[in-house]
Amino acid sequence: MTVLRRAAAPLAGVAAGVVLLLASRGLGDVAAPGQLSPAFWPRLVLAGLALACLVKAVQEARASAVRAAVGPPPLARGRLTAAIAAVVLYVLATPWLGFPLANTLFIAGFMVLCGARGPVVVGLNAVGGTVALLYVFVKLVYLPLPKGAGLFEDLTIGLLRALRIF
Repeated sequence: MTVLRRAAAPLAGVAAGVVLLLASRGLGDVAAPGQLSPAFWPRLVLAGLALACLVKAVQEARASAVRAAVGPPPLARGRLTAAIAAVVLYVLATPWLGFPLANTLFIAGFMVLCGARGPVVVGLNAVGGTVALLYVFVKLVYLPLPKGAGLFEDLTIGLLRALRIF
């Protein structure tokens, strides 16, 4: 497969991100002075999408020579199935467990599934990533995340209060 064919999808992502970013220019006109406009987060995501796709396109271009000589790596179907199941389970469990617990378990499980073995590294990333997401989504964006049901709701509210988010 040629370099251009392998990089076509990431380059299309760059183009789509840039086009949508340019199309969203007028969305920030409704913001009150000193506040983030409704367009801030979508535009930030679009810029991140374009940047991530650009990085992927460069990676594909660099790796094409290696792939041509060695061939593609074998597909780990079991690992792929487990990853898909983890995402589905995360979506289904989050309303019941609440975002903090479900997200921490998801990050830890996904890291282990992807090959991370150090429990300290996995734990720090899972807890730190969840706390960072809580601050961003609840404190900065004011997005209500699932608190869970019963005891899990009490745990979530206690955590949000302990972190001074709520």
